[in-house]
Amino acid sequence: MTQPKVAPSPAHPLAGVLWMLAAGLSFVVMTALVKSLGHRIPAQQAAFLRYVMGLVFVLPMLRPILETRFTARRIGLFALRGMLHAAGVMLWFFAMTRIPLAELTALNYLSPIFVTIGAALFLGEHLAIRRIAAISVALIGAVVILRPGFRELEPGHIAMLVAATIFSFSYLLAKVLADEVSPVVVVSMLSVWVAIGLTPFAIAVWVRPMPYELAMLFGVACFATAGHLMMTFALRAAPLTVTQPVTFLQLVWATLMGYLLFHESVDMWVLIGAGLILGAISFITWREAVVRRRGITPPSPATKV
Repeated sequence: MTQPKVAPSPAHPLAGVLWMLAAGLSFVVMTALVKSLGHRIPAQQAAFLRYVMGLVFVLPMLRPILETRFTARRIGLFALRGMLHAAGVMLWFFAMTRIPLAELTALNYLSPIFVTIGAALFLGEHLAIRRIAAISVALIGAVVILRPGFRELEPGHIAMLVAATIFSFSYLLAKVLADEVSPVVVVSMLSVWVAIGLTPFAIAVWVRPMPYELAMLFGVACFATAGHLMMTFALRAAPLTVTQPVTFLQLVWATLMGYLLFHESVDMWVLIGAGLILGAISFITWREAVVRRRGITPPSPATKV
């Protein structure tokens, strides 16, 4: 049955830009908190604690969850997405403590590109020549960032690339589920299933967390939730064609924070490569708006934790 179309809300470009700026800052602060934890708490446990403490934000969503009809198929899709996302989150937490913030942020921009490829392969979405060209530019940007053969690739780089690929599958499953149930339920069930998926991995490597570490991980959950909320406000206030270019500033914040807090050098190749990737994402988003199709590419600052 065709759903009635909802009239779009009036656009407020300045508000959208400001909300997206705030969202980008929240995501970068969240990443910096994880990086400052260091290696004492294993990535599996840190990710588990973040999601378990983050379940407090699911409580206001209990009513739509209870009102949802959960078929065996839907439960299976929720579980599959949760298990995939759990694997990606563990890799992401691992990468965050081992590569510079700027490189992590730049490689994170690849997820929307992988989603676009996956949508063409598995959901039958049309992949026009312009999109193929934009994807090629983004992949060139990734090569510029990593520069294989010119420098040693760290395990964190590989982990982030694999994580970005896994997250793209998670987003594709989210698209399928969002066509059947409320987006609130999709987000809530992701938190529940990721916590379940991370449990055995966290138990296997468990170390006793210090109080300040628990406080920092709760801060991670708070900033991640705030970032998602502000990003939602941004997308409601203005179209993606307005807010998408603002996401490049997330790389600026990450570079500055890495330099000031963690004494990381500023790598111009990373900035150039990220510019190519984000330029490709912005072009794809613009083309979606021009042809008035429903885009599936998620906004690039959409953090995975």
